[in-house]
Amino acid sequence: MRKDKKQVIGDEIGDEQIKLFLDFEPVDATSPSLHKLIKAYRGLRIDDFERFLTFFVAAGYDVDGKDEQGKTFVELIADQRNAPDYIELIEKSRT
Repeated sequence: MRKDKKQVIGDEIGDEQIKLFLDFEPVDATSPSLHKLIKAYRGLRIDDFERFLTFFVAAGYDVDGKDEQGKTFVELIADQRNAPDYIELIEKSRT
């Protein structure tokens, strides 16, 4: 594969499938916003996560929702390998 080509695994998913991640609800004291972000982070590719954030923000959810220990999504993923790309998307969604 050429270096300038991104590898794509799986089929393109539609907006309705991405919006399904807005339906997830927490079973503990985690904020619904944070819970939805984590589910989307774990289940979507970076490009799809970016699309998800558009729907997420439009629906009025908070990118700074916290878990029971007071940590935000950015704080929870900060030490993960792909975190910088996701954190950048979160920062963009705040504007």
